[in-house]
Amino acid sequence: MARRAAPEVNAGSMADIAFLLLIFFLVTTTIETDTGISRKLPPPQEEDVIPPVLKQKNIFVVELNKNNDLLVEESPMELKDLREAAIKFLDNGGGAGSEACKYCQGSRDPSSSDNPTKAVISLNNNRETNYATYIAVQNELVAAYTTLRNREAQRIYGKTFEQMEKDFDDVNFSGSKTKLKEDIKKIQALFPEKLSEAEPKK
Repeated sequence: MARRAAPEVNAGSMADIAFLLLIFFLVTTTIETDTGISRKLPPPQEEDVIPPVLKQKNIFVVELNKNNDLLVEESPMELKDLREAAIKFLDNGGGAGSEACKYCQGSRDPSSSDNPTKAVISLNNNRETNYATYIAVQNELVAAYTTLRNREAQRIYGKTFEQMEKDFDDVNFSGSKTKLKEDIKKIQALFPEKLSEAEPKK
């Protein structure tokens, strides 16, 4: 009796199916990326450079303790009030002579900051500070700079600083990006973001 040949499975298209599945998963799978705080670090400083002397009134001290309590200039403050307090400090314009600020609209209190170019916000936190609280404080401080930059950009160029940055990133922007970049730098120079962070306390 003749032996019947065992039926074979045609595997010719298996490679195509596997390839299509691979393409499917590559297209549909989302890869999570870590997010953080955007910060431009200063360039390395030469060893023989003497750091500038800062007047105490030009330093706005913000502190977060291990209990997530917010202290501004050693006084308790609610998070919702931090942005306005930072704006008041940065926009004070209490300087005179060469340190005078012509575009500042603050109270010009001589006991507060002289000029936005001299004003520094110092942020101190504890190692046990809640990360969400730390980020929230960072957001409020950065928002203070953005608010003031928006005001000056609107006054000088007729649109907000945020819109200027969006236009610069827009590939369909019809204007001159070279000039726009210069204008952005001019607004940044009016209110330079001087946010100093000390090493967290134990």
